[in-house]
Amino acid sequence: MMEFGINLDNLSSVTSDDYVLDNADEHIQENLEDELVKEALESGVDLRQYAKQIAKELQKVECDSVKDYVAESKHIACLHTQIGECDNILEHMESMLHGFQHDLSSISAEIQCLQEQSVAMNVKLKNRQSIKSELSQLVDEMVVPEIMINQIIETPVTERGFLEQLHELNHKIKFVKQHSYNETAACKDVQDIVEKLKYKAISKIREFVLQKIFSFRKPLSNYQLGQDALLNFRFFYEFLLSNERHVAKEVRDEYVETVSKVYLSYFKSYISRVMKLQFDEAAGKDDLMAIEDSSKRGFFSSSKPAVRNRSSVFTIGKRDRILVEELEAPIIVPHAAQKNEEKFSFESLFRSQHYALLDTSCREYLFICDFFMISSSAAQDLFNSILGKTLALYVKHVDTYCSDCYDSIALFLCIHIVHKYKVIMHNREVACLDRFWDTVNAILWQRFDQVVRMHIRSVVECNVNHLASIDVRPHYITRRYAEFSAAIVNINENFPNPQVEQTLSELQIEVQNFILRLAACFSERKDQLVFLINNYDMMLNVIMERTVDDSKESESFQQLLNSRTQEYVEEILAPHFGGMMAFVKECEAVIESGQTDKLGRFQQKVVPLVQGFAAGWRTSVDLISREVTRSFTNFKVGSTIVQAAFTNLIQYYHRFQKLFTQNPFKSIPAKSELVNMHLIMVEMKKYKPNF
Repeated sequence: MMEFGINLDNLSSVTSDDYVLDNADEHIQENLEDELVKEALESGVDLRQYAKQIAKELQKVECDSVKDYVAESKHIACLHTQIGECDNILEHMESMLHGFQHDLSSISAEIQCLQEQSVAMNVKLKNRQSIKSELSQLVDEMVVPEIMINQIIETPVTERGFLEQLHELNHKIKFVKQHSYNETAACKDVQDIVEKLKYKAISKIREFVLQKIFSFRKPLSNYQLGQDALLNFRFFYEFLLSNERHVAKEVRDEYVETVSKVYLSYFKSYISRVMKLQFDEAAGKDDLMAIEDSSKRGFFSSSKPAVRNRSSVFTIGKRDRILVEELEAPIIVPHAAQKNEEKFSFESLFRSQHYALLDTSCREYLFICDFFMISSSAAQDLFNSILGKTLALYVKHVDTYCSDCYDSIALFLCIHIVHKYKVIMHNREVACLDRFWDTVNAILWQRFDQVVRMHIRSVVECNVNHLASIDVRPHYITRRYAEFSAAIVNINENFPNPQVEQTLSELQIEVQNFILRLAACFSERKDQLVFLINNYDMMLNVIMERTVDDSKESESFQQLLNSRTQEYVEEILAPHFGGMMAFVKECEAVIESGQTDKLGRFQQKVVPLVQGFAAGWRTSVDLISREVTRSFTNFKVGSTIVQAAFTNLIQYYHRFQKLFTQNPFKSIPAKSELVNMHLIMVEMKKYKPNF
């Protein structure tokens, strides 16, 4: 403790001397900034005294600490021993941990090595698996199994097993060919057997397909069943096309040649047999619109008339049903029709022939597209090769028949049949007959126009003086025109054609002129008007009855009928009431001119007119009604004209009475003798209840 005190004094002396000597200013400044020094300086304590006090306190603390250490010496010695033992244990553990660390480092190196080996093995495995997959697929594709050899060589081509193995063989042929280009060595081992199997399969397929095609040539054979059988084995042709094109061409050429002859023979026979079912009574060159029945045969002629009733040439009847209900009906079977003694019109035979052609063409076109696997343009060429001769036969037949056909309604029906069949084929997405339809349509149109022009020319050239006796009833030539025009208009409504409308307009003009020429044969104007009204009314009724919509023809004849009816009414009223009617017209003309002062000159006529009307109007009305009824056998026409006559009469009499409101007629005593309008209307209802 003394030693500790001496050291402190020495330390303090040394410190004070050192600080005085070196850097005294800096050390003094640092000591002055100390908190304890600041506090001592601020309190005014003597630093030396204060230093001594601190030294004493330190000595005391040191002595206390020594005593404490002495008191705890045993425990400290024990602690020292324990610390030593712990050091030994920790040293042992340190050596063990060093050993563990060394072992772990060697294990990590081994794991890294194993990991590297595992990655290398994994890469090798993947490579081997990849190679195995490729090699396995290559081997499987190239190996020709025994079952394939047996099926191709021994199994009939119609068996399912043959077809399945043929698909496999086709695949192997393509595979071997592909790898031959890559110079795969294994191809040489199987190429020979694959080629032999290919030629064997081609030989069997060729024989089978040609037999099916040759079977079409047998009489009464159903070639459609053979086509269905070929479609079930359409892969055969695909196999031939892929592996032996000259054999595929041989098969196709044989099919074209065989089926072309089959179709030509079938349709030639069918057309010939069907045409025998046509009505014996067909329109001839003498069956024109304006040719009289009696002019057809000479006095010594023994020839049989072409038709019993010429009106049937111009009447459509139910023939237009062929465009709707019968358009896609089953075709006519010749032997069945002959057995039942059935006869048909030309348009029915035309429909049956061309519907058979349509159905066959659609089926054939779709077959060659499917079986021969060709595009639409190539299919059209192949179709023309197959059915070209048959189509030429049809065109020649239509042209030959039309050259001597005078049934214009049948021709027009055939034109619309062609149009509808063309639409049907387009709906089936088959357009292989478009050129054929256009050719047939052109032939029909040309002949139809020629026949209608012949009708028009017959009307123009008709000499009314050479016709048989003419009366006021509707003429048979005008009835023919009405029936014919109504028939053409009715058919044309389905597919309007301006050319037809123009032709009908020309025919109508000539018929109207013809009617006027006929009317001129009557000496009296009244008979002329009766004739015109009867004919106009008949034509109007026929056209309106046969057509759905109002046509130009019906509108034209309605106007003519109205004008002629009005003129006729004036004619039948004139003999009975002509004086009154003329008086009314003259007086109204004077009044309209504003010269009422001149009405006095008509004053003398008033009394006789009033008295004459009052005395004889009932008789005159009865005579008019009788005359109209006698002149018009058609009750509806007669009723219409009677009503028009009575209406005109009442209007004239009303205007006559109205004149009595003008000077100088107001003061005439005869004014009281005017007949009451209500009385006249009551009397007229006896003849016309609905008046």
